[in-house]
Amino acid sequence: MLHSIRNRLIHLHRCRGITRKIIWKILHYDSTLKQVYDLSQAQLSKLLLLSSKNANLFYADLHNEALKDRLKQDIKKYTVITIVDENYPHVLKPIKDPPVVLYAIGNPLLLNHLPSLSVIGTRNPSPEAMLKMKLIVKPLVRQNWLIVSGMAKGIDSYAHKLALGHKGNTIAVLGGGFNHIYPKQNSMLYKQIAEKGLVLSEYPPEVPPKRFHFPERNRLISGLSFGTLVIEATERSGTLITVDQALDQGREVYAVPGSPLIPQTKGCHQMIQDGAKLVQDVQDIAEDWETIGNNLFYPPLTGSKTPTSRL
Repeated sequence: MLHSIRNRLIHLHRCRGITRKIIWKILHYDSTLKQVYDLSQAQLSKLLLLSSKNANLFYADLHNEALKDRLKQDIKKYTVITIVDENYPHVLKPIKDPPVVLYAIGNPLLLNHLPSLSVIGTRNPSPEAMLKMKLIVKPLVRQNWLIVSGMAKGIDSYAHKLALGHKGNTIAVLGGGFNHIYPKQNSMLYKQIAEKGLVLSEYPPEVPPKRFHFPERNRLISGLSFGTLVIEATERSGTLITVDQALDQGREVYAVPGSPLIPQTKGCHQMIQDGAKLVQDVQDIAEDWETIGNNLFYPPLTGSKTPTSRL
């Protein structure tokens, strides 16, 4: 038996056959997470409404000593934060489906750094994109804003590099574990962010990125931020998933306009028509922080719940 609730939670998070929703159910059933280890496969299936296959996988991993040894090594190697820890980022607790476990490399204090802005956009930006970012994002970096993005090609990479290049703070939220950096061409950027900022993932180190991970991780990019700034986006860009999640979380959404002659601006123009704030310069964001941000983020977001009260 693992010796603390947090270690048992980390273990459950690594087990096959269950989801985050099931983990919350187990927490509700037993806030100490001890009793689940004493249940038979049949009992797990009945109590948690698992298929026979998933109950079999879950039971096997619950009693897999090699898996327990591996997670103990990871706890020593990485900063691991669980939702039962005091240092869990307060801005993530109120969001829908908060992560139960986070893996981090770098400076974990950045998880509570304010003000913060997520900067996102297309993986294939126009030649004007960097000029837009220098106009709007660069001054925010110099004013000690934290820049959050997803370390993807294009706008995400620009955002991290801009922050690092001006000695600012940045968080990269990954769609896979630390042993599978994606895209591979950003391996050096990953190392730089790990040294000077923070790299974050809710996926264990050995988990490779999967297609559904990226829209899933986007809720963390928006959740860690006061607002989400879209630099460029095509008409059907995946960027809009993050925008939807930001709106669902009650965060601000900003869009930079551009020439109607290029496809990379069509998504931003649609967002503005739908109600996103048009951003022409840094003051359009900074003023909102002064008037709205203090109420949202100081003191820590209200409505935070203990794990067992969620169910």
